[in-house]
Amino acid sequence: MRRAPAFRAGLSAALLLSAVTAGLTQASAADAPAGTGAAASRAVASDGVVGAMRHDLGLTEKQATHRLAAEATARNVETKARRAAGASYGGSWYDAKSEDLTVTVTDGTRRDAVEATGATVRVVEHSARELDAAMKRVDALDAPDGVSSWHVDPRTNSIAVTVVASKKDDNDVRRFVARARETAPVTVHRTRTDPRTYAAGTVGGDPYYTGNVRCSIGFSVYGGFVTAGHCAQPDKSVRGWDGSYIGNFQGSSFPDNDYAWVNVGSGWWTVPVVLGWGTVSDQLVRGSGEAPIGASICRSGSTSHWHCGTVLAKNETVNYSQGAVHQMTKTNVCAEPGDSGGSFISGDQAQGVTSGGWGNCSSGGETWFQPINEILNRYGLTLHTA
Repeated sequence: MRRAPAFRAGLSAALLLSAVTAGLTQASAADAPAGTGAAASRAVASDGVVGAMRHDLGLTEKQATHRLAAEATARNVETKARRAAGASYGGSWYDAKSEDLTVTVTDGTRRDAVEATGATVRVVEHSARELDAAMKRVDALDAPDGVSSWHVDPRTNSIAVTVVASKKDDNDVRRFVARARETAPVTVHRTRTDPRTYAAGTVGGDPYYTGNVRCSIGFSVYGGFVTAGHCAQPDKSVRGWDGSYIGNFQGSSFPDNDYAWVNVGSGWWTVPVVLGWGTVSDQLVRGSGEAPIGASICRSGSTSHWHCGTVLAKNETVNYSQGAVHQMTKTNVCAEPGDSGGSFISGDQAQGVTSGGWGNCSSGGETWFQPINEILNRYGLTLHTA
């Protein structure tokens, strides 16, 4: 949905004004204690996010706002629990049904300290540091096409390797799994098809363009915006939804990573807003607190617009045909060509930029994103927040 620049300016001003007003009357979710109910829910929810969660997760408005508030509390608990666990930290995940955040530790003497933060504790064999080292060893292997991805799975305390079901008996796939098991604790899962990136040829909508490729803006940063690296190489010029020049890719990495940033000028400006494309209300961005595994998450892109789902895994290596991309987060949110680079957001917290996946928004699928904080740190950028 295209909008005139004047309308965008007015919309941004109105959203920023509402953010200032809200800051004077409401506590943020990060400061609110658990169980503060509707007040905390309003602090982390917009009509757009709630509407998309109702549509994609089958929740009522009350259930959606309650879940966002509970997940905001879980984010804070996770930070404290990880600190309490110290070097014995093995990973964590959130259960939306029980509203429990489970934290694993290798040292049972840390259990009381971690439980005191409000987390449920499970003792495991391998620490997160050991699993990250194992992940690097698997990353060093040459993966065939039939291997879709692999990631550190805190639930099984292992490296979860996903293979394409139709290729599970392929000799190269079996050889890869066997070699992975020689270097790390491994569990094997199956998926329906190979992952692919979500760049596309030029079509209508509200995207940005590099040549004949269409992608989606991720998040505004001071001086530009972040997006997917596979959309273009450094110095490539960028045009906006109206065809006017925006700026150039200042940095880009793909494969290995899938992130980039574009400088903004020539009459364009940045605002801390994720667009709802006229389907849902636009969403203000107030930070980049990382949502735990199991939390709800929504995505905005120029093709399929707003869709929501759940965080499935973190630190996953995705084996695209162009090469492996590391440290990705996997979700069951759908996406389609042209959504690449678009925003993943949980409540009002930026999560990352869309990379690729499998499936579509008619039949469903899975989508990966590159975490936002890694991108900000890599390029020394500051997220534009309300």
